[in-house]
Amino acid sequence: MSCVRKRPKRTTSEEQAFQEHVKKVAQENGKLLGLEGDPDLQFLLDGGELVKVRRGNWKKSRFFKLQEDCKTLWQESHKLIKRNQTFTLDDIDSVRMGRQSKGLNKHTDRSVEERCFSIIFKGRKKTLDLMAVNVTEAKQWVNGLDKIISNMHNLSPQQNSEHWIFNCMRKADKNKDNKMNLKEVKHFLKQLNIEVADTYAAEIFKECDTSNSGTLEGSEIKLFYDMLTHREEIDVIYGNYAQTEGQMSTTDLLNFLLNEQREKASMEDAVKLIERYEVDGTAKQNKRMTKDGFLMYMHQEDGSILNPAHKPVYQDMHQPLNHYFISSSHNTYLMEDQLKGPSSTEAYIKALMKSCRCVELDCWDGANGEPVIYHGHTLTSKVLFRDVIKAIKEYAFKTSEYPVILSLENHCTIEQQKLMAHYLKSILGDALVTKPLGNTMPTHFPSPEELKGRFLVKGKQLNKLNAAVNNQSTVEEGSVSDEDEAAECKQNSTKAQTKKSTIKLAKELSDTVVYCKSVHFNGFEHSKESHAFYEMSSFKETKALNLAETSATAFIHHNMDKLSRIYPAGSRTDSSNYNPVPLWNVGCQIVALNFQTPHKEMHINQGRFLPNGFCGYILKPEFQRDMSSQFNPSTLLEGPWLNKKTFHVMVISAQQLPKLNKGKHDPIVDPLVKVEIYGVPADNASKETHYINNNGFNPMWNEKFTFDINVPELAMLRLLVEDHDAASANDFIGQYCLPLTSIQNGYRHVPLLTKRGAVICSAGLFVHLMLVDAK
Repeated sequence: MSCVRKRPKRTTSEEQAFQEHVKKVAQENGKLLGLEGDPDLQFLLDGGELVKVRRGNWKKSRFFKLQEDCKTLWQESHKLIKRNQTFTLDDIDSVRMGRQSKGLNKHTDRSVEERCFSIIFKGRKKTLDLMAVNVTEAKQWVNGLDKIISNMHNLSPQQNSEHWIFNCMRKADKNKDNKMNLKEVKHFLKQLNIEVADTYAAEIFKECDTSNSGTLEGSEIKLFYDMLTHREEIDVIYGNYAQTEGQMSTTDLLNFLLNEQREKASMEDAVKLIERYEVDGTAKQNKRMTKDGFLMYMHQEDGSILNPAHKPVYQDMHQPLNHYFISSSHNTYLMEDQLKGPSSTEAYIKALMKSCRCVELDCWDGANGEPVIYHGHTLTSKVLFRDVIKAIKEYAFKTSEYPVILSLENHCTIEQQKLMAHYLKSILGDALVTKPLGNTMPTHFPSPEELKGRFLVKGKQLNKLNAAVNNQSTVEEGSVSDEDEAAECKQNSTKAQTKKSTIKLAKELSDTVVYCKSVHFNGFEHSKESHAFYEMSSFKETKALNLAETSATAFIHHNMDKLSRIYPAGSRTDSSNYNPVPLWNVGCQIVALNFQTPHKEMHINQGRFLPNGFCGYILKPEFQRDMSSQFNPSTLLEGPWLNKKTFHVMVISAQQLPKLNKGKHDPIVDPLVKVEIYGVPADNASKETHYINNNGFNPMWNEKFTFDINVPELAMLRLLVEDHDAASANDFIGQYCLPLTSIQNGYRHVPLLTKRGAVICSAGLFVHLMLVDAK
């Protein structure tokens, strides 16, 4: 892309025509985003000077400008190489006003607070810290970027696809004359991730060049686009049901909904779909659905793999807290590995924004009497406890309003513990639960609904809960056992450890613990006889997996009364994760994973918590809550959990898969799809399609698979798209995961997500699914 300030030499008339073209393109994209004539959008398109802040002595003025695609931000650079730097707004996680980032807090003065803002990126890309000329411009930058990002998220897959294809087309138009010659068409096809023979490219070019001018322009480009995006599979499906003068009547559409989609639909539902999605006014008036309207329906929420009824909070949220799976993070403060990686408040913000409802705080004595958080006995950097609590307070309930558990690993001296308690109470205020709800001694957990907007502290406690209820907790400080996950780190230190070490605990910190008192696990019988419902244990993954295998029913019964937290083994120095599914199978609620590690285990975790409003709480199946249940995931004796199904999956096609690298000579992908089932051991399975050579734009497989499902309420479906590689491991392209109970039957569009769980805007799979009772 040419530098904004150094345009290629053009004549005055050429430059004028070019600028008119750019303006027209920007208007088209602004209209598509629903921001036509918006002053904040125009402000970004005009661009302006911002101060880029890197260090105390590195603050440089740079020009920033939104490109005409309304999706790419250009920034001026003084580097000899890569002078023209851009990044796509798709890569932005959030834009934050003020000095909220570590860099701005450290390297700018409080007096410029309202002129500052930060662009936080998805993944590991460094935060961009910026300072505007004045407060008004800072607000315009933030508001403008927020509007575009929000509206981009609200585009339908169809709109995203059009936006993406047309912008690829514009990039291929090298001389910016709004025409495409054959060479530019070939370049465009490669950008779209599709390899075609020169003869085929020449063939479709000739077919579209109706004016025989040697270039495609105007309506010819539209014809080329229509040929390119033609969906043969949609033609077949639509043709089978469009029985009324070549279109779908309400009766035809209802037949499709009942027979193919297996929906409990009525004629009224068919009419509503036509009103919602039909693009042709005459057809809509005649209560007909054209092929364009049908394609629009297939790409919207109603045609998605995720049941729209499961997208908002739809489960009963009035059950006791321990009746739910709770999205939980381990070593939440870490951005990378747990030996030398950075600790940051940003890691907490990212986890909370992903609806994580249990975060871990590994607390140690810090300099100047201030407690810090980091991974003890390692080289990870430190972050102030106070700053972490402030960040948690601000971001805890932006994505979900349901309670957040603060899991404390306390290694501090009495004085710094008192300061921790002070920060918890002063910063979190009334949102911190410091006494049981109600006026009497509780016998079970409150519900997520009762705890909305509240914080619970998990940690050691000096007294039983009834002492706090009756105001009898008079002990100022005392010793408690120090059995926790940090013990593994201690064992690696030079100091020999006794079998049962103790730590001094301040009453002030003890009093912040109400419903989540940490206790040592000495067996299920001991817990049943000796521990109250609010006394919970943490299990290392190896111990928990062993118990899940050898004492599954006892573990399930334990979790019907109490909470269990599982954490990764300390030997996972690369912050890798264990498979959470076997622990969910035995009813463990707080199955803590390293959120910073974007691999299969986190994809499964994200999929588990995708339904129910993505609120971080999923109600466990009835057979994991009923004390009379004898469910064992390994043996599967007769019981209400045994609901045998046959799951038919047909992988039909994919659309607009991303290229893995964006270099000039990168190969086109050879995609294949893996269909994976995760659940009880008898249900675990994986099957894959063949790979398609050199086509990431519109590959078609039409492959059918069948899976036997025994316990559908615990089963997860993961669809994984990979680039086939004969010489090494396949490369990841995209994935999507969700519970089997939340899928819609029939022909469905599947969005694809990156490794880190962000939506790949233009990409998707098209599948046919059928979950039916086993014969």
